[in-house]
Amino acid sequence: MKSKSPVEILLVEDDPRDVELTKHALQKENLCNNIHVAGDGEEALDFLFGRGIHRERQNGPNPYLVLLDLKLPKVDGLEVLRAMKNDPRTRSIPVVILTSSREQKDLVESYQLGVNSYIQKPVDFMQFQFAVKQVGLYWLLLNQAPAVEAAAESSAETVSVLH
Repeated sequence: MKSKSPVEILLVEDDPRDVELTKHALQKENLCNNIHVAGDGEEALDFLFGRGIHRERQNGPNPYLVLLDLKLPKVDGLEVLRAMKNDPRTRSIPVVILTSSREQKDLVESYQLGVNSYIQKPVDFMQFQFAVKQVGLYWLLLNQAPAVEAAAESSAETVSVLH
């Protein structure tokens, strides 16, 4: 099913409670109208690259922001991040890791792969809602990002010059 407006946020999360909390926090503050949820890393990659059940999106607009959990079924969040940052079509999409992982190696590897922000999910509902609100305010309203198409063209030109 095609959406009429571009997806503003791709939320990659396998916990239904965290999905609902995140969507509620963003919609309560009127920060986002169109959120697509991918329940695992494979679906996220299919959505981003227009494959599988999302092949109708092959040349569709990219989301403005990806909220990415690390501990996912099928393909983990670090692999999703790696694929995104290695492809000129998705490299410039801001990615915010939103995870319960307390492992330092996850934090370090995420930044090495090019994540834009890493947030450990607060356990408390109100703190979680506040954190998601702040993420939405910054990445959707305050942050200045290049048009995705312009960023992809620039990356493609850089790659062709290097070869």
